[in-house]
Amino acid sequence: MLKKQQLIERGIFCYKKKDYKNSLLAFNEVLENFEETPIEVFFYLGNIFHEKGQMGKAIKAFQKVLEMDPNHTDGAISLSVLYNDIGRYEEAKKLFQSADNRVKHSTDGILDHHINKKFSTRHYELAEMYASYNRFEEALVEYEKAMKLDPSFHEIKLKLAKLYSKRGYMSKAFETLNQLKMDAPDYLDGRIALGLLYYGNSNVVEAQIEWRNVLKKNPNHAEASMYLRMSERATEAKVGMRI
Repeated sequence: MLKKQQLIERGIFCYKKKDYKNSLLAFNEVLENFEETPIEVFFYLGNIFHEKGQMGKAIKAFQKVLEMDPNHTDGAISLSVLYNDIGRYEEAKKLFQSADNRVKHSTDGILDHHINKKFSTRHYELAEMYASYNRFEEALVEYEKAMKLDPSFHEIKLKLAKLYSKRGYMSKAFETLNQLKMDAPDYLDGRIALGLLYYGNSNVVEAQIEWRNVLKKNPNHAEASMYLRMSERATEAKVGMRI
């Protein structure tokens, strides 16, 4: 039989390869054959169960993590996300705020990208909730926090730009979408939205440029084709009226 640390390393290796079956086997061997189980085993088990949709088991695993270390930031965020998913909103909020406060008051801070992405997801969920209740200013604050924590989450920037536009902050909307275009030129939803923003501000030429660029990257893009045809017909109609 492998030593405990070897089994843990195998479990982590398999988990990172998304081989959850063998990862689970390795971690279960640790649970069954050794008296003391390191906290990281329960943390990875929580993540595996979450990936497999076994919410009850995932919750129990993350609860065990926090029982062993109440200040385990990633465990608290993971459990907060799960509680939110099953409708235990108050518990989710308390856990998240506690973890968030620990990071804010830490002298070292948390630099782990994985943790930042989890914080970002939680802020994004809060933003969506505020937006659904028309609490738009609070939603903006949460979207901005989410974007700063995970700049690679393009949908956040798109939602933020749309909300800026809805609230009349047009310069911020343009700035956000243009930055998104620079950061992710192949993220076509962002370029479609930028075209619509131009069109809504009567800048038809710039709008058409954006939609044509989308069609260069994806000639079968239905939205880009539709918006381009719509704008061309509107332009032709105006020219015809002048004649």
